[in-house]
Amino acid sequence: MSPFLPLDESATGCDACAMNAEILLFDGFDELDVFGPFEGLADTIDTALVTLEGARDVTSSRGVVVRAARRLGERPGILIVPGGGWLDGNPQGARTEAERGHVPAAIAARHAAGTTVASVCTGAMLLATAGLLDGRRAPTNPQALDELRARGTVHVVEARVVDDGDVLTAGAPSCGLDLAIRLLERFGGPGSAEAAAREMQLSDRPGLEPVGERA
Repeated sequence: MSPFLPLDESATGCDACAMNAEILLFDGFDELDVFGPFEGLADTIDTALVTLEGARDVTSSRGVVVRAARRLGERPGILIVPGGGWLDGNPQGARTEAERGHVPAAIAARHAAGTTVASVCTGAMLLATAGLLDGRRAPTNPQALDELRARGTVHVVEARVVDDGDVLTAGAPSCGLDLAIRLLERFGGPGSAEAAAREMQLSDRPGLEPVGERA
């Protein structure tokens, strides 16, 4: 039996062809949070690196400079939000963006417009700030679990990936690869997911925390 939640039986490779994904960059982002999902998705789903401001150079938490392709779309099919800079006191990163409010507002607006929103690692803290995790199960970086619990509105779980339909959350940075496989399975079908897993030599398919009743 598959460890994943049941698929939408209508999902096909054509759905993946029609789908697009955008990964939202901000200064101080974590590299693996971004490039794990990008590597997993880009061969099957049109995947772009974007910012709120448009095409520009963005500096990661470790000083890697990446060129974002364009501005965040009004309604991407999938929006992936990385973490970075939440735990280390970096003056740039997810914590700073949560305090500024522009990124959480943009996330909430895209979700309200019908976008499937996903996070990796402490990107979950940005989803929580946006109000998307209220009443839902969600993981984040293990070092941030207590802070997420302290919000009092999120059922915090220790899992690699939680799929709650229109919101998905992944744990520590390496879980972004598991997230990509899950998204491929949902929107491209099992064949697309299996092909990507083989290419990346992910021998064991990641299990998901069952969603069940919302907390």
